[in-house]
This record gives sequence, structure tokens and C-alpha cells, in this order.
Amino acid sequence: MASTAAVRRLIISRFGGLYNDLFGRRLHLGAGAVIFDQAGRVLLVRHSYGKRNWDLPGGGRHAGESMEQALRRELHEEIGVEIASLELRGVYFEPEMDQHHFAFLCRLAEEPEPKPGSVEILECGYWPVDALPRPMTDFTVRRIADAQGSTRPITITVLGPRRWLG
Repeated sequence: MASTAAVRRLIISRFGGLYNDLFGRRLHLGAGAVIFDQAGRVLLVRHSYGKRNWDLPGGGRHAGESMEQALRRELHEEIGVEIASLELRGVYFEPEMDQHHFAFLCRLAEEPEPKPGSVEILECGYWPVDALPRPMTDFTVRRIADAQGSTRPITITVLGPRRWLG
């Protein structure tokens, strides 16, 4: 008998965007990690579903998890890394989806380079902030910029519809 994880992997690999829209976004709370390397490049992942876009690593919170626990779990599952430290840099509300997003500036523990570890992730890598890959949404760019602005107070930002950058 197939395990729940195996069935989920099969569904995501075949119907990832639809699966995420119908089920994944019902979580209502998500966390994203903004991680810079020594050269100031940002770590991004490319999804295997939907538009196969580039985004911050992270994902939805499971019942009973704190946002920090959710982010630690997601980074371990998606790209096989552990977080050494994290700092909240932004809170966003997406009314169309009734979803809150939390962006954390993270520093990784000393370990091997991140690599895809989930069927949801096709590839990952560090990118110069002034030369980000496409496709990507303006929301991803916003969270990266907000994480760089360390002197700004954290506010809750209400988002309009996401725009795809070409």
C-alpha cells in the first residue's frame, strides 16, 4: 500500500499547481526564508509545479507548529539545510487567499550547499539580487528587499494581486 507521502509526491509531480491552489494554500499561514551567502546573493528555489517559478524556500505551517518550526521543517525537507539563526523581517496579508506570510532573514548552519530534496523543488541556487531569475512574482522580490532593510520596523503589509515579472 502506498504511503501518504508517496501519494502526495505523485499528485504534486502531476498536478502541483492545482494541488497547491486547492489544498496547500488552505493552510493560511506560510513562512519564507531570505538567505544571503557571503557574496550577498540570495538563495532561491525553482518549483516543479505551476509556472515552475523561482521563489524563496519555505512553505505552510502544520497544525501545532510555530512559524519558526514550520520554516525549519520546510527548509530541511525542500533543500536539506538547517537554520542557525532567524529574524522576522516582514508580515504580509493576502486577502484574496485569506493567507498570512511571514518572511525571515535566516543564516544557515555550517553544512554542505543546499540541494533539492523534495519533489516540489527542481533546483536551487544563489542569485545576485540585481539579476534574479524568471519567472518570479513581485511578492518574492518584495520580501527580498524587505529582508535587506534591517532598520525598518516590521509592519503588516496588505498585498494586492501578485504580478508576474517577465
